[in-house]
Amino acid sequence: MSDKSFNVKKSTLGIGVALIFVFIVGFYLGGIFGVGGSISEAETTQKIQSLLSQNSPDAAFQLTERVVENGIYKVTGDIVDSQGSEQVTVYTTVDGAFLFPQIIPLEQESQPVQSQPQPTPTVPKSDVPVVELYVMSHCPYGTQAEKGIIPVSELLGDKIDFSIKFVDYAMHGKVEVDEQARQVCIMDEQEDKYFDYLNCFLEDGDSERCLGVAKITTSKLNDCVQRIDAQFKITELLEDESTWVNGRYSQFNVHKEGNAEYGVQGSPTLVVNGQQISSGRSPESFLATICSAFNTQPEECLETLSSVTPSAGFGGGAGADSDASCE
Repeated sequence: MSDKSFNVKKSTLGIGVALIFVFIVGFYLGGIFGVGGSISEAETTQKIQSLLSQNSPDAAFQLTERVVENGIYKVTGDIVDSQGSEQVTVYTTVDGAFLFPQIIPLEQESQPVQSQPQPTPTVPKSDVPVVELYVMSHCPYGTQAEKGIIPVSELLGDKIDFSIKFVDYAMHGKVEVDEQARQVCIMDEQEDKYFDYLNCFLEDGDSERCLGVAKITTSKLNDCVQRIDAQFKITELLEDESTWVNGRYSQFNVHKEGNAEYGVQGSPTLVVNGQQISSGRSPESFLATICSAFNTQPEECLETLSSVTPSAGFGGGAGADSDASCE
């Protein structure tokens, strides 16, 4: 890829200095990032593309994911031109007023923080561990965790009580609450087809295609979706912005009781035998974590699964193991 698109090639100045110059010019001469309420992913893409086009008319910005970190948006995407593409990460305020090429941690040298070793949490044990993974259907880190844990569930089968549940607020709008209602109903009424559907959905997020792949009975599904929509006021809460969490995210209360009981605050959250547990997101890491919750480990715990962490978001491939989440 050419070095004109955001000057992303690693030069002596580096991407940070180059982008700082570009965005300062944009703020003071163009006012591209306007002040207002929180902006959508589409608006974020449009604003970055507008700024990029001023410097490299033949380049395009393709957003991969946008998550909240420390009160601001972390935006990851690809800058593409005729010679290739390169991934970049930038940060914006939630209203789109400012964009930063990087985050520089600030430390108070006069009051140093003493790092204390954190004890490894002990996983409560049982004969049949209860394993709950709380996610948002369109959170890239939630889908990453789902891709990592499904092989473990398939290996251990009924030796664990496994379920996927949903965080009680949705960060990705109507498409997310609709998908979560759909998955709740498939789990409740067509459980034997759920993993066929979910494995397909994790490939590209195309729910309509995956309903056919998994042979879901759509009439039964639609009746269930209407029923839980009325029961949990899913559409009503989506349309009434006065009820949104922090004024930004629609409530999704199907699994609200578990969210409250376990203190779920983001996607993904792993709960084993009633306790939040941290785990790596590769199948091998999830297997080790879950197997530590058995009173007596079954022979399946001796199996070796992939140690590769799945990519975040939809699709295949490998990703980085981290504790990043949508929250």
